[in-house]
Amino acid sequence: MTASSPIAVVHLDESCLGNGREGQTPGGTGGLIEVRTATGVERRDIYLHHPDTTNNRMALEGAIATLDVLARKSHRFQVVIVSDSQYLIRGMREWVPNWKARNWRRKTGAIENLELWQRLDRTAARHDVQWTWVRGHRGHVKNEYSNDLAVLAATEQRTSNGAVASGFAEWFVNKQEAGKYLTYDPDESFAALERYLQAGKPIPLVAAE
Repeated sequence: MTASSPIAVVHLDESCLGNGREGQTPGGTGGLIEVRTATGVERRDIYLHHPDTTNNRMALEGAIATLDVLARKSHRFQVVIVSDSQYLIRGMREWVPNWKARNWRRKTGAIENLELWQRLDRTAARHDVQWTWVRGHRGHVKNEYSNDLAVLAATEQRTSNGAVASGFAEWFVNKQEAGKYLTYDPDESFAALERYLQAGKPIPLVAAE
């Protein structure tokens, strides 16, 4: 990692409709990608769907797709992935290093979603990625936005096919007009994580809310 490496902050969430029920369980994942440019913080959305899946699989697929999109920019990014999926965050911070040290084996039983974990590990190696967890459905603004993207992707079975123009600004204005998030500054929340990376500090396991 170098001081000149571009920084991306990614907020991810996932949705699975009818988890635990019989029959198909359509799912989606949504992400808000933030990158600083000469004119300010640029935002893009990414979302995927699957007709029959699980929350855990969608969490992995969302991270893979987002890191793949960033890799197309011909830069090695410093990336912070913020997610309410403990499966994703603990997996990449704790489990994957141990599995790799044992040649992708667990001490007991098979690794669930092994192919996806291996794909994510390969894709993450193209960047310098840190992973941090935030509690879901607790008013974390960008997590709530990512959740709305994921639910929409699952409900309407929509995929963005890469990063697209973000609807965050309009969504945020609507929330503030409804009396929510009145003291929240989305650019400052990006800058706080940016300062961590610029100072060479590790991102905490639990993100600030």
